[in-house]
Amino acid sequence: DFEVERRNRKLAAMSEISVLVPSYNHARFIERTLRSIFAQTRTLRSIFAQTVGIKKLLVIDDGSTDGSAAIIEKFLADCPFDAELISRENRGLCATLNEGLAKTEGEFFAYLGSDDLWLPTFLEEQVDLLESRSNAVLAFCHAFVIDEDEMIIDRTDNWTNFADGDMLPSLLRGEIFSSPGVVYRRSALEKHGWNQNAGLEDYELYLNLCSEGEFARNEKLLCAWRQHGSNTSDNSPMMLREHLAAQDRAAHRLGIGRSELDRIQSELKFKGVSDHLRGRFKKEAWQLFLENRSGSRSAVDTMKTLMRLAAPQSLFQWNRTRKRQNAIAKYGRLNIEK
Repeated sequence: DFEVERRNRKLAAMSEISVLVPSYNHARFIERTLRSIFAQTRTLRSIFAQTVGIKKLLVIDDGSTDGSAAIIEKFLADCPFDAELISRENRGLCATLNEGLAKTEGEFFAYLGSDDLWLPTFLEEQVDLLESRSNAVLAFCHAFVIDEDEMIIDRTDNWTNFADGDMLPSLLRGEIFSSPGVVYRRSALEKHGWNQNAGLEDYELYLNLCSEGEFARNEKLLCAWRQHGSNTSDNSPMMLREHLAAQDRAAHRLGIGRSELDRIQSELKFKGVSDHLRGRFKKEAWQLFLENRSGSRSAVDTMKTLMRLAAPQSLFQWNRTRKRQNAIAKYGRLNIEK
C-alpha cells in the first residue's frame, strides 16, 4: 500500500551512496578499478529486502596524459548504474575530491583511486556497518597490498588491528588506514572536506573528523591498495612533515594544547626514525634520532632504534624484498571475482 511504499522509498534514500574515482595517469589499471566498482553488491537489510544500487559513479580525470580518459569513456558505456566522466586540466587530488563531493548526492560517499580495487561486497558491508552505528562518521576496513600484477605483497591486518571507535590516539601516532577501505557519512564529511594545500589528502581530514564522531572498523579485508612505481607512502620524510603540519592545524579543534602536542610530536618523530630507515633515508633518520631522543618510550626502545641505525641499509632492502616474496608465495594473486 501507499504507506509501505513511502517507507520503502525512505529506506532506499537513506542508503544511497555516490562513488568518485579521481583518475590520473593510471591507464594500465583503470579498467580493473572500474570493473571492481561495477561488480559491487548492495542489499538493503530490511523487512522489504530492497536492493539498492550505487546512486552515481563520477569519474574525474585530472589531466591525464596517458590516454586514461578514452579508456574510462569506453568502459562507462557499460556501467550498470548512472555514471559520468569529467575530463579536465590537472588541479590536484584534493581539489578533485572536493569537486567530486560537491557534484554528487546521497547519504554516503566513497572514493576509489584509479589504481586500487574493491572486493564485491565492500560497499554493502561498509554501508551496513554505518547504518548500524549512527555515531560513526566513517567506516574503514583492512586492505590487501598488491603490486602491478595483482600479486599480494602484504596485508594491513599484518601491521596492526587499528582502533575501533576513538581513532584519535592512533592517528596522532601516525597510524593510518588506507583510503580504498573508507566509506564516509556525507553529513560529517561536508563540514570539513579536503585541504587543498595539504600534501596528504586524507590525514588532516581524519583528524578533523575525530571531532565529529567515531570511526567504525570492519576487521575484514575488503579492498586492495596498489603499490607501484613511487607511491607517496614511500617518501617517509614528506609523510612525517605533512603529519606534523596537519596536527598543528587540527590541534585547536581537537582541544590539544601546545605542550601536549609537543610531546605527541616528539614521539611521532622518534617513531619516524624506523620509517626513514625502511625507506632508504638513513641521513634523515640519524638527524631525527639525535634531535628527538626524548620521544623514545623506553631505554629498550632507544637501544633497538640505535641497532637499526647501525645496521647496513642493504639489510633493510633485503628484508623488504624477502617479505614481499614470502607474501606472494603465501597469498598469490588477488582474485576479486564473485
